[in-house]
Amino acid sequence: MKKDIYSGIHRPMYVMEEELLRRNLTTISNVAKESGVEIILAFKAFALWKSFPIFREYISATTASSLSEARLAAEEFGAPAHTYSPAYTDDEIDDIVRCSSHLTFNSLTQYERFCRRAKAQKPELSLGLRVNPEYSEVETELYNPCAPGTRFGISADRMPKQLPADMEGFHCHCHCESGADVFERTLAHIEKKFSLWFPQLKWINFGGGHLMTRKDYDIPLLIFILKEFKKRYPWLHVILEPGSAFAWQTGPLVSQVVDVVEDKGIKTAILNVSFTCHMPDCLEMPYTPSVRGARIVTDWVPTAERSLFPVYRLGGNSCLSGDYMGYWEFDHELQVGENVIFEDMIHYTTVKTNMFNGIMHPSLALLHENGELEVLRQYTYEDYKNRMD
Repeated sequence: MKKDIYSGIHRPMYVMEEELLRRNLTTISNVAKESGVEIILAFKAFALWKSFPIFREYISATTASSLSEARLAAEEFGAPAHTYSPAYTDDEIDDIVRCSSHLTFNSLTQYERFCRRAKAQKPELSLGLRVNPEYSEVETELYNPCAPGTRFGISADRMPKQLPADMEGFHCHCHCESGADVFERTLAHIEKKFSLWFPQLKWINFGGGHLMTRKDYDIPLLIFILKEFKKRYPWLHVILEPGSAFAWQTGPLVSQVVDVVEDKGIKTAILNVSFTCHMPDCLEMPYTPSVRGARIVTDWVPTAERSLFPVYRLGGNSCLSGDYMGYWEFDHELQVGENVIFEDMIHYTTVKTNMFNGIMHPSLALLHENGELEVLRQYTYEDYKNRMD
């Protein structure tokens, strides 16, 4: 059934599959229940709000990093956000407070500037500080929040021995699509650096990057780590806020071949999607996505000795010279109009899509469990034009 649905798609489209989404939500919900912690959705990785009714069956809160995300939490998810931003501004802080249940400050100067104003507006608001444990196993510098010179959080040597009376929580984020073993090692550093202050707190947020829906993730170890932590600090409410884990492998980006060009023995299939516009992490991270029905070739070079099967570099349709990736081996010659399907393209893509070069966003669709494909949004010239207002 799904194969027939994908073969009938003839325009660029992100397709999220409800069955796969519910699989992830069930896993995450079970981890939360068994470990006694709260797991919430981070909008920075996924914010397709028309799917929120499904999410509300499994989780009760979300995390925001801007006024727009906080409003999305309050107005569309139906619950105030756990909000953290590197810097709040005078013209947005009041609206952010209105939409938030938790407000985490990146620095003591930000806290001193806005804490009274925030608490005066909403006395029940829970305030927190982001802390920097100065340890992370994230290898890609672009995604390492604890790299030397980081702008995120307060190191232990800069913390006052006594926290302000209205400070209730710590937030620390050290992971990126990491395993439970990484969390175990990181937690040792967090406790060594900051457990001195734990008796003064009510909650601790261990951030995102806990990829518990990946097949090889050690869920029993994660649950054990969390339970043991709660035994040591039973008064602390523990929060995790993964983003990728919720939408991990829940659906592809469907594209079509527009042309095939060749230069110096390199064949490039030009698609009607763009890496820089629609899959920016492929260029930023970088990582090579999986393509349905194709094999990634890492050692291919254009020589007289050809592969048994045709090999293509895949090119985007923007004017950026580097808007391409390669190489993939297909079992047939690609034809104009046929689908090229990039797997696992829901998290950190739909939230990052841009209209550089006036290239339109792919449509958004939800593939229901009954096999019905519901197109949630199609974009038009007016969407591009209104961005320039």
